Amino acid sequence: MSLPSERLLSNMQRLRLSHLPGGYESLAEDAAAKDLPYLDFLEQVLEAESAAQHARHVRLKTPWAHFPYHQGLDQFDFDFPPSVDERKMRELAGLAFLERQENVLLLGPPGVGKTHLAIALGTEAIVAGYSVYFVTVQDLMAQLLKERDENRRKEPMALRVKPRLLILDEMGYLALDPFAATCLFQLVSERYEKGSIILTSNKSYGDWGQIFADNVIASAILDRLLHHSTTVNIKGESYRLKDKKKAGVIGAKTAAKEAA
Repeated sequence: MSLPSERLLSNMQRLRLSHLPGGYESLAEDAAAKDLPYLDFLEQVLEAESAAQHARHVRLKTPWAHFPYHQGLDQFDFDFPPSVDERKMRELAGLAFLERQENVLLLGPPGVGKTHLAIALGTEAIVAGYSVYFVTVQDLMAQLLKERDENRRKEPMALRVKPRLLILDEMGYLALDPFAATCLFQLVSERYEKGSIILTSNKSYGDWGQIFADNVIASAILDRLLHHSTTVNIKGESYRLKDKKKAGVIGAKTAAKEAA
């Protein structure tokens, strides 16, 4: 290795450039062959390193988000159900709501794609450089109960407050006891105007008193969630059952029963 190459690699290491040590020679050869001006070559080098670092960030941050599966907005069938406003979802994917510390609430019956949309927005947030954490309300409550029993509640709660975007999935599928309701109120309160929440629920806001068995705490949580927020109401049949219905495997009444 020549002395200039050694100096280049040493500088790259000090600057923590992860991609260029293995690719600068081919970039230099390509620039020489094309007789690129110095500034164009420098731009090409920096773009290559920036792209590599961004890809590495996405690879590292995506597993930490704990998505149950990976699907983007382009994989969502906006023709089914027809009530999903594609323009609104594309606007949300621009992530202005994250910059404003606002919330997004996706409401609708089971199977209409609420979780898919939440994951898609979360994926966009990771690509844009934000930290994201996904958890179902049921799993969150199980985690909090375990942490309470092990006397280690404070630190784990802080970990859920810290992400720029918290996705709470499946609110309303199970009723919450007073401990769970209190924990959820604490979490929403600590994130209020500090970080965004995407929440999916199969219940309308008027039914939240039943979820918490307490209209006062339900109102307090909704007050904080809705103060700066966008609500997306989704109507339609279940994605999971549409193909079965199309094939004639099940009838409309059976599909409605299974979706519930």
